Amino acid sequence: MGRAEARRAQRQAEKKGGIRRFLTWRKLLGTAFGVILLGMGAFAVLYVVVDVPDGNPKMDLQANVYKYADGSLLARTGEVNREIVSLAEVPKEVQDTFVAAENKSFYNDHGVDLKGTARGLINTVSGKGKQGGSTITQQYVKNYYLDQDQTVTRKLKELVISLKVDQKKTKKEILAGYINTSYFGRGAWGIQAAAQAYYGVDAKELDVSQGAYLAALLQAPSQYDWAVAGPNGKRLVKARWAYTLDNMVEEGWLDAGKRKGLTFPVPREPKPLDGTSGQKGYIVDAARKAVLKETGLSDNQFDMGGWTITVNIDKKKQRQLEKSVEAKLLDKLDPEKRKLDQDIQAGAVSVNPKTGAVVALYGGRGQNVHWTSNATRSDFQPASTFKPVILAAALDRESKTQDGERITANTRYDGTSKRPVVGSDVPFNPENEDDQNYGQVTVQTAMNKSINSAFAQMGVDVGMDEVMKTAGELGMDVEGLDAVPAQTLGSMGASPMEMAGVYATLDHHGKKVTPQIVKSAVHQGDAPLKMPDAIGDQVISRQAADSVTSVLTGVVDDGTARVSVRNAEGLQRRDIAGKTGTSDDNKSAWFTGYTPDLVTSVGLFGEAAFDRTGDDGKKIRKTAQVTLKGAGGGGRVNGGGFPAEIWADYMANSLGEPVKFDLDTDMGAAVSPPPTSHSPSPSTSPSDDPTPSHSPSSQAPSSEPPPVSQSPESSPPASPSGGTSSEPAPDPTADPGPSTSVGLPDLPGTNKRPDDDNAMPR
Repeated sequence: MGRAEARRAQRQAEKKGGIRRFLTWRKLLGTAFGVILLGMGAFAVLYVVVDVPDGNPKMDLQANVYKYADGSLLARTGEVNREIVSLAEVPKEVQDTFVAAENKSFYNDHGVDLKGTARGLINTVSGKGKQGGSTITQQYVKNYYLDQDQTVTRKLKELVISLKVDQKKTKKEILAGYINTSYFGRGAWGIQAAAQAYYGVDAKELDVSQGAYLAALLQAPSQYDWAVAGPNGKRLVKARWAYTLDNMVEEGWLDAGKRKGLTFPVPREPKPLDGTSGQKGYIVDAARKAVLKETGLSDNQFDMGGWTITVNIDKKKQRQLEKSVEAKLLDKLDPEKRKLDQDIQAGAVSVNPKTGAVVALYGGRGQNVHWTSNATRSDFQPASTFKPVILAAALDRESKTQDGERITANTRYDGTSKRPVVGSDVPFNPENEDDQNYGQVTVQTAMNKSINSAFAQMGVDVGMDEVMKTAGELGMDVEGLDAVPAQTLGSMGASPMEMAGVYATLDHHGKKVTPQIVKSAVHQGDAPLKMPDAIGDQVISRQAADSVTSVLTGVVDDGTARVSVRNAEGLQRRDIAGKTGTSDDNKSAWFTGYTPDLVTSVGLFGEAAFDRTGDDGKKIRKTAQVTLKGAGGGGRVNGGGFPAEIWADYMANSLGEPVKFDLDTDMGAAVSPPPTSHSPSPSTSPSDDPTPSHSPSSQAPSSEPPPVSQSPESSPPASPSGGTSSEPAPDPTADPGPSTSVGLPDLPGTNKRPDDDNAMPR
């Protein structure tokens, strides 16, 4: 080798030696140790700096769950379909399925999986995407405290927070948090919603096989949903299910023999979330308002969820009420042919008078069509359904006529139309229906015929302040209303719910009944909410209430509700009391009636469905109150028509065995003839220019020609209640003839509709 080659070799050796001197094993070890110390220091700083944050507010959101009286599901509402349950409500074997599927060492670890976390960090940095391996504690932290972002910062925070959470919370608390915050697919957050979505049961009713499927779902909820999974998805979820159960056997949490006998629990087909379609929305809204009223919570606080509210609604009666409105009203309307048919709104409430429970409610055609509930709206006049309140006030206060005679069912009043009331500082002379004059009539006949002039005078005799006070005691909202004779026509506003309560109080012998929509309400983790008592104090005497009931049976047996109610199939042998009503300009029509065990109020309301110009050239705005006249293709819509027919159909199909009224009254049967002679007092005497009362053979006048089928020779007999009548005496075996006023058209197979109420408020 020459000198040149030797020098090159020497330089190479010197170079290698320099590298060795620089990269000694000691230096390498020291560097590694320094990096570790630096990492530990950084983690220590991170551990000190990073606190356990407040939970994600969205993870506290739950559904509010509404149930029927029998405990079956009515609706779930809220932004998130979640109902948080305690771990005690989940069977132990089902709890173990989640641990077996996700984290077998859960009960012994410190909340983190360092290998899994490191692997996740490396894959995140290298761009390989998501990586599993987290503990149940880490997954709970990710759900409740952080978010689903896959970043190095988030993974490090997850590690620190998981360690701290494991120190602060018990394993049971962590497991409960995990199964309540996890997403299971089908819109279900948490195990309770998942149990309902996949198996139609509560979490407490799940078995170990079903639990293993739900635990398997968490790995890939969409891919593993049996209803939509492809062949590969079904294979994978079954394998995951088996893996979960085998792990349970391995850990000693499941008997091997029982494991062998388990078969894959195919979940049911998906169903839409229980929302608020149809009548559900009105029921839920009424229940929600009742709870808000008692708790004082804001809307936002309530909508955070966690409430389980059981309503008093009876599922069978609710369905029947909906069917009755459909059959007796909606099926007979033709909005395409008659635009006015769009204006008719129906509302109804049915109450158990013994408990105050609202057992059925009809609020309209659905909140997506008509938001305001017709069951609870109070902007329409109750009309003649207010007349029993006047009589109740008279009887309870033992009121007297102008000449000092005590008012009873047999007291006579002048039924002359437009007769000025006597004894009032405020002039008032109400018109009767079609301006008809009745002459001397008993209170019973005045109620049967719904005679405005008679009850206007009675209101003055009692004292309008006393009448309004009684109305308030019975349950009407009369605060701020003037105590004037015009109120005798029912010119204030009232709702079907309100009127059902008034009549329920009469039915309950004068003890105050406040309709109650909510049976029970409880918020997650709290004691049940105490709702107000539905049955209150004695607000009028039993004899007064029972006497009004007796009189109101006459309206059904011999008055304006006779055709639609008394003659209805299934009701002929029942004790029924009630009152029809038709308001000013026919903007509302009512029938509120009751048996000893059920009270139902039905109202129809004229509400403009669209902007338009009226016949008088004036603009009519949408939602304005408008007349019902002409709806359904007929004339005036009376309380004895659609409302009474809906009532009769519902009650006939909802009542049990017939029950008799137990009445404490000395006024006798409502339809018994009154005394043949009775000296009228000044307040009941005819007006100065009297119109002769109609003889028993006379027919009530009409502003419209009679139907073609009316026989000109026909004339009704005298009313068995002692007054004269424009209607034939009831004959349970015969179909009554048509009325003399143009009403709604006769329908095949049904009784004719009577013309029952005045054009004036009644």
